[in-house]
Formats: sequence, structure tokens, C-alpha cells
Amino acid sequence: MRRALTRLALAMLLVAAGAAPLAAQQDLNAKFGAFLETTIKPAARKAGVPEAVLTRELHRLTPDTRLPGLGDPDGPERPAAVNYQAEFRAPAGYFKASAFKAHVARGRKLAKTHASLLLRIERRYGVPGRIVLAIWARESGYGAARIPHDALRTLATRAFMGDRRDYFAGETVAALQILAEGHISRQRLRSSWGGALGQPQFMPSSYLRLAVDFDGDGSRDIWRSVPDTLASIANYLAWHGWVKGRDWGYEAVIPDSVSCTREGPDQGQPVSAWVAEGVRRARSRPFPKHELPQPGFLLMPAGRLGPAFIATDNFYVLKAYNESDAYALFVGHLADRYGMDTGFIQSWKKAPTRTRGAVRDLQLKLEKKGHDVGGADGLIGFKTRRTLGLEQERAGRPATCWLE
Repeated sequence: MRRALTRLALAMLLVAAGAAPLAAQQDLNAKFGAFLETTIKPAARKAGVPEAVLTRELHRLTPDTRLPGLGDPDGPERPAAVNYQAEFRAPAGYFKASAFKAHVARGRKLAKTHASLLLRIERRYGVPGRIVLAIWARESGYGAARIPHDALRTLATRAFMGDRRDYFAGETVAALQILAEGHISRQRLRSSWGGALGQPQFMPSSYLRLAVDFDGDGSRDIWRSVPDTLASIANYLAWHGWVKGRDWGYEAVIPDSVSCTREGPDQGQPVSAWVAEGVRRARSRPFPKHELPQPGFLLMPAGRLGPAFIATDNFYVLKAYNESDAYALFVGHLADRYGMDTGFIQSWKKAPTRTRGAVRDLQLKLEKKGHDVGGADGLIGFKTRRTLGLEQERAGRPATCWLE
């Protein structure tokens, strides 16, 4: 009898232990359902999504709490304390030789396979085929990458309890529009953990605005069609201002007399002016003559702890695809290596790192001193880098424009 009572007590404890998480999940699901009713559905109706689609797609939808970077849906938005995206960490790990080796070999083969297609795309949109190929590689491994998440659920979850909730609410509505217009089935509407779709990894709003039907089958299929995928990438860059006839940038040797605090797209000058200050292109090659009168911008993704570049306006068009300097540089460098497969002449030195939360705290301190760090988001962009350099110079130390 005593053993039976003991077993009963233990069973009751186990039930009680599991009841709290279950109740919490049920409460979260209820709040999520209310969010869909009060925020997503009204916006989707305003965008023309039929009621039948809303009922079909949102009925019994639950949040995906396994996604990284989520917060408290009842609390204020706050960037994640950890850098989940490799593009926003210290650059050295992003540019390992192994990251390029497979991409270059595969890209060269695909450049031959799709030579005619890439030429037609370049003629239409003005974007070099090697740039398009490099983005395709970076985004989905030339279409081979597994894209595992339910896009609608991912986007709605981020709108409910992630960072940039208004942005993701708009992308959730755009995903519902894609489904309502019949571009793809819900089962095939898969995304990354950030909600990006298909081989070019377009956000839903970008798909609606910029995806194109280049193979002429009546469908803008960035999930299965190579022509649609590659042309959509080119259209995206053209729409964001790609300058025909210019490259993305050039690795350069920057003399000590040129401070790293001069980095950024707001401090450009003609390439010829950089040359006059002693800036040299890597490997003793001259800058192309047609580039000399054009604006160039100092780019030092790791400050003085890594390679340096003179970037063109097109580098910042690449950043429209992904705001990370490292991402845009990876794409440009990979595109170059389809030709001469050589790395940077300068190495990436071991750079101090901090969590995204710690960087955000540092940015807040710098803002209190009156600096513009580009927003306290925990990401080390050019404004944060050059601010670090200014503080180092103010303290009488050589500027590295990186964390210490």
C-alpha cells in the first residue's frame, strides 16, 4: 500500500512538473493567435489577401520557439545578445580559404554551362554574370542548400517575438500575398531561419517586387528555375542602382598616413585622389583608367587588422542584398576568383571579439559621448569602426578601428 502511494505521489509530481511548461506554451499560443487576429489579418486584408486564404493558412498556426534570436513577446524589442549571423562576426572566420575552394570550382563549371544565359542577363540588367553567380553561391550553394523552415510560420513568429517586429509583420503579409496569388504552395514555401525564400534567398516583399520570369513559362519560380533565379538576382541589383561598367572594388595597400577613420560611403573621393595620397592597388597593378575619376571609398572591414580596399558605389549595391560589409566583400572577392583564383595579399589578423550584447553596450557608451555609431545594434559596421579609431587617436594610441 505504501509503495503504491509512493508511486502515485511520484506520478503526481511528474505531472505537475510537466504542467507548468505546457500551460506556458498554451498561454504563448493563445497570445500568438490574438496577435494574428489583431495585427496580421487586418494588414493582410488591407493588402488584398482573401479571407479564405487567411483562414486556410493561419488557422491553428503556432509560433516556432526553436528559432534563434527570439525574445519576450510582452517585452520591448531588443537585438539578440549573440551574433547568430556569421556575416556580422569578426571577418577572419568568414574568409577561410576552404570557404572559397569549392565555390570557385563549381562556379567556373556553372559559368560555362550557363554562359549564354548569363550573357543575356547581363545585357538586360547590366550586372556581370560573375557577380550573379557569386550571390547564388553565397545564398544557396548554387541552389543546393537545404532550406528547412516553414516560411510563413518563421516570419509570423519573428513578427510576434523577434527583433524588428514591424518589418517581419510586413514580410508575413507579403508571404500571404505570395500564397494568395498562387506563386507556390504552402508546403513548398520554405525559408531560412530568417525568413528568406528560394535559391536567391529573397524576403517575400522582394519576391513580389523584383522576382522575374526569365524562362518565359509564366511563373516567377525562384525555387526551381535557374533562369528565374539568376535573372531575379540581377534585377534586384539593378533596381538598387548597380552602375553598369564599374566593378565592386579593389584590394589596396593603405599607407599609415591615411587614417582608418576615413572609412565609409560618406567619405568618398575620386580614386585618383586616393592614389595621390599614396594608396596603391594590390599586386602593383594600376587602377583601371576609367575608374580614376570615379568616386572610391575606403573599406577596412577589420580596421587595420585585415585587408583594405577601395570600394566603388557597386559595393554598396551589394550591401543592399545583405547589409554586412563581410557579405558584400565575400561576393565581390568570390566573383574575382572565378578568374584568377588567388586570395588577399594581406592576412586577417586575430581580432578581439565580443558578444553582440557587449558591442551594443559599447555603442551606447560611444553614443553618450556624441558619436554616430550607426545605431546601437551590436553590429560592428563602418561607423562603429571609425568611431573606435577616433577614440583611439584621441587617447594618443595608433588607430586600429577595431575592438581592443
